[in-house]
Amino acid sequence: MRIWKSLVLAALMSGVACIAMAEEVVLNAVHFTPTQNGYAQSFLKFVQKVNENGKGVVQINVRGGPEVIPPIQQGAALRNGLIDMIDTPAGQFLELVPEGEVFSASTETPWEVRENGGWDFISGIFEKKANAHLLAHVDAGSGFNIFTIDEPKLNDEGSIDWSSLKIRSSPLYRDFLESLGATVIVQAPGDVYTSLERGVVNANAYTVFGYASFGWDKFTKYRIDPQFFKTDVLISVNKAKWDALSPEAQKLLADTAVEYER
Repeated sequence: MRIWKSLVLAALMSGVACIAMAEEVVLNAVHFTPTQNGYAQSFLKFVQKVNENGKGVVQINVRGGPEVIPPIQQGAALRNGLIDMIDTPAGQFLELVPEGEVFSASTETPWEVRENGGWDFISGIFEKKANAHLLAHVDAGSGFNIFTIDEPKLNDEGSIDWSSLKIRSSPLYRDFLESLGATVIVQAPGDVYTSLERGVVNANAYTVFGYASFGWDKFTKYRIDPQFFKTDVLISVNKAKWDALSPEAQKLLADTAVEYER
């Protein structure tokens, strides 16, 4: 009888331990730039904060960057549940959520957008169209510049001759650059180095933040001002995965996100 009771007790304790272990949820994540880039490094700092504070509750397992899922496919991968979390710009979601362009046009900080109700409004659209729960708008405030290999040519009016430029672009600002009269080639950041090296493009549109980490400054020696648009990098979670998290895990992620935005 004592042996039986001991076995029952051991089984119960084992069950309790399994339940405790099961409470910790692991979210698989990818980021849109190579790991050495400033945007990826920023995301990894966010992950570190979550993992430090979320032991026993929620952890983030970073699977990698564009080598795992190309940036332009990350939104669809999140929607379809192939990945739990992504760190990628709203500009990569445009086929799913064209309203995401609002982030690049905003002149307000992420916390101001939260306070005025804008965050809840746009989050609802992302949930409906992309099955995505928006967690944070990170690395906000940086504008985009155009960097050129050669000194920009001027037309008779003294303005830049945009027709002489073949500019690497993201989907976000493709239409804007085309409206200037430039030739535009949409590429993921990981492909730009080779394109600059081989002369496929002679200009590149990107932020100053994170630019040098790609090594692009080896080729581009000129910068066109002023800046245009604003960065729109979002940390998003698959909606079904988010809904399945415990309230404690949701609060920890949300609180860390709000803190990190600042």
